[in-house]
Amino acid sequence: MTPHLISRPWTRREALRTMGGGFGMCALGSVLAGASNGSAATGPMAVKPHHHTPKAKRLIFIFLSGGLSQIDSFDPKPMLDKLDGQPLPYSMPISENALGNLMRSPFQFEKRGRSGIDVSELFPNLGGVIDEFCVIRSMHTDIPNHSPSMTMLNTGNSQPGRPALGSWLTYGLGTENQNLPGFLVLSPLGPPRSFTNLWSSAFLPAVYQGTFITKDDTEQGSPIEYLRNTRLTQPQQRRMLDLVQQMNQLQIERRQEPGSELEATVASMETAFRMQTEAPAVFSLASESPATLKLYGDGLFAKACLTARRLSERGVRIVQIYSGGAVGQTIDWDSHTDIQEHRKMAGDTDQAMAALIVDLKQRGLLDETLVLIGTEFGRTPVVERGDVNLQNGRDHNIHGFTVLLAGGGMKGGMIYGATDEFGFKVAANPVHVHDLHATMLHLLGVNHERLTFRYSGRDFRLTDVSGRVVTEVIA
Repeated sequence: MTPHLISRPWTRREALRTMGGGFGMCALGSVLAGASNGSAATGPMAVKPHHHTPKAKRLIFIFLSGGLSQIDSFDPKPMLDKLDGQPLPYSMPISENALGNLMRSPFQFEKRGRSGIDVSELFPNLGGVIDEFCVIRSMHTDIPNHSPSMTMLNTGNSQPGRPALGSWLTYGLGTENQNLPGFLVLSPLGPPRSFTNLWSSAFLPAVYQGTFITKDDTEQGSPIEYLRNTRLTQPQQRRMLDLVQQMNQLQIERRQEPGSELEATVASMETAFRMQTEAPAVFSLASESPATLKLYGDGLFAKACLTARRLSERGVRIVQIYSGGAVGQTIDWDSHTDIQEHRKMAGDTDQAMAALIVDLKQRGLLDETLVLIGTEFGRTPVVERGDVNLQNGRDHNIHGFTVLLAGGGMKGGMIYGATDEFGFKVAANPVHVHDLHATMLHLLGVNHERLTFRYSGRDFRLTDVSGRVVTEVIA
C-alpha cells in the first residue's frame, strides 16, 4: 500500500496522532495487551452479541464434494427396484448430461436406531448414530453444475464474489478463542473445486476469510509447523510485531480506511503470532488416547474429523471439512461412471463422521455444536448416457437431495421432507439452500434477515432476499 504523504501543514489532530503514537496507538496497545493473553475483548474477531438465545455455539460442516447420491445413501426408493431399466414415467427434469432409463440402487438398506430410519449399507457407522440426526430429504438448489452449486451451498449464491458461510458467522458473532482463527477449513486431499470462492470473505473485511489447511506432510503430525519461528524468541517476536503493528496502525489512520486490507493484515499477524502457542498442540494428536484414535480410524479424513473436534472444544466458531472433489483426484462423490465409486468414498469417511458424533456427545459438546453433513446436489435415479466409459453412473440432480444435521438444537431421529417415488424431485416440504442457511443461522443465535453488510449501495446477506427458518426440525 503506497504511503499517504502529507505535503501541507499538519492539523492539530494529525500532530496529536503522530506524536507519541496518538490516541489510535493507545487503542492499539490496549488491543495488543489483550491479544497477547488471548482475551482480546475488542477487535474484529471479538465475541459479539446474538440476536436471540442460541441453541448452538459453533458449527462443524462436513462437505461431501461431488454430489452424494440420496437414493444410494439415506433415501431408498422401492419403486426403482420394481421398474429398474424402464423409462422414467414423466418428463425428464433438467440435468447436466444425457440420461437413460431408471436404475435401481445396488446397495441394501436397513432400518437403524430407535427411529428406524433407512440407512444404506455404505454407512454402517452413521447408521449406528442415526438417532442423533435430522435427515432432510427435500433439499433442492439451482444449477446442475459443481462450481455454482458448491458456491451456492457455501456462500448462498451461485455466482462467485459473495462471503462464505463461515465468514458471515465470524463477522456476525466473532469467535471465542482469540489464539486461533474463527473459521478453519480442512481439506485433507488438497484444494477442492472452486476453492477460491468457498471460504472467501469477498466484500466483508478480509479478516473474516477462512484459514485453509491442507494435507499434512510433516513427520511431527502438524500441518502448521511453518508457524514456528526458530530464529527469534517469543518476547523478541512480540517487540518486533508491536513495532510493525504501530506503523500499520498509523498508516490506517492516515488513510482513514476502516476495514481495509491493511487492517485485516494487522489482525492476521496477531492471530499468527498467538497461534504459535496454541495451534501446534491443537493439531498434534499425540495427546489423544489410543481408544479415541481407534474410534476415528486411520487416514487423513479421520485426522481432520478428530482435529475438528479439538478445534471446536477450544472455541473455534466454524470448522469445515472437505471429502472428495480435490483437484486431480480420480475418484470422489461425483460418480458419473459407476455408482460403486460411492463404496470407496463411504469407506474412507463413514467411521470418522460417526466417531465425531460419538466423541462430541461423550464430551458433552454435541448439544452446543451443530454438525452438518452436506453435498452440493444429489444424483439422478436414471443412468447417465453419452460416453463409452459410462456404466452404472448417475448424473447431477438439483431437484431433490439429502443433507444430515445433528446436535446444536436439531431434532434427532427424524426425517423431514420427501422426494417422489423415484427420488428425482422434491414431493413434500421443500428446503432450498437459503432455507438451510436461515435455519442454521437461527440455531446459532442469528436472525438471517438482520445479519447484513452494506456494499455497493445495497445491504447484502447470506440468504439474499429469501430463506425461511425450518422450525419443524428444531428441538
